[in-house]
Amino acid sequence: MFKKSNNTKKRMLIVSSLTAVLTFSTVEVVAGGDQFIFSQSYNAEHIFHHTSQKFLENLSAENSSYKPDYHLGGDLGDWTSQFEQTMMGVIPMVITYGASEFDERLDLTWLGYVVDDWKSARKVYGPGGPMLAVYNQIFADMDLIALGTIPTGFGSITIRKGVDKVPTSFPEDAKGIKMRVIPSPLAIERFNNWGFSAVPMPYSELYTALQLGTVDGRGFGPAVEIWQMRDVLKAYILTRDYFEHGFWLVNKDWWEGLPADERQKMQIAANETLDWAWQEAEAIDNGFLEKLRDYGIEVIELSDEDRAKAKAILYAKEWPYMEKKVGKDTMKMMREIAGIN
Repeated sequence: MFKKSNNTKKRMLIVSSLTAVLTFSTVEVVAGGDQFIFSQSYNAEHIFHHTSQKFLENLSAENSSYKPDYHLGGDLGDWTSQFEQTMMGVIPMVITYGASEFDERLDLTWLGYVVDDWKSARKVYGPGGPMLAVYNQIFADMDLIALGTIPTGFGSITIRKGVDKVPTSFPEDAKGIKMRVIPSPLAIERFNNWGFSAVPMPYSELYTALQLGTVDGRGFGPAVEIWQMRDVLKAYILTRDYFEHGFWLVNKDWWEGLPADERQKMQIAANETLDWAWQEAEAIDNGFLEKLRDYGIEVIELSDEDRAKAKAILYAKEWPYMEKKVGKDTMKMMREIAGIN
């Protein structure tokens, strides 16, 4: 279905060189007996942490002799860094997002308006859904395997305190607003198409940028992350322009090198955890929306007309842009999933 992108080839050469430099430390970590590093970069309120804790419980219940050395909160680097370290085998297991700087096809995870509600999101992205196989074709080129996807919730946009405009109609309301986006070409494409001034920025710099007014707002924000930055924000506009999901990744060489019985125990524990995450995530997401309202942040639903306009722009501009990266066959499948002619 996919052709290996030139970007992937270049990145894999870089990673191969880095792996050679880090061989000693990598071997130490991967061959370190029955303990292995398992990490994610967000705090204890994030579903990545709740999912990680559930996995620790489930793996223990399977009587596995392998014990995760669990790290949260970014002490091993931000989510992009942890993605790269898992490619290299320094971190054998991680929950993170798809870092498209290593393969531009991973922008598929951020594609706009594929699904509209949690039921359709689970059908497409959840256990047994069609997207995991698609993603694993991409991850195979990076020595990674995705055990599953972790739902975060529908992403929307927010505006900081001190900004007068609250954009709800695009592109009319977006002019002059500097909107932070994830460092991804697709993200820049989306917000420029919507009329904003897109400012790509790492997550680690975002809070300070909102405090200082370097940016006026942020895109790509599920409710839990808006809650974490609530003291500098005034409005949360529910564009729900994409369904945010992270990946539960393992380094392929490490995973396939595990004793078969231990790998089976981990797979069982992971499957049980993924079922739990998809059952709990919607309630967690809705809970953070309520907390935002109670805190005093204005939570705004788009009108049917404004949502239709926002969708039409992405279908007309972003989807053809993405087709150039992943090919017609994949985008034909995405259009069928989204019900787009």
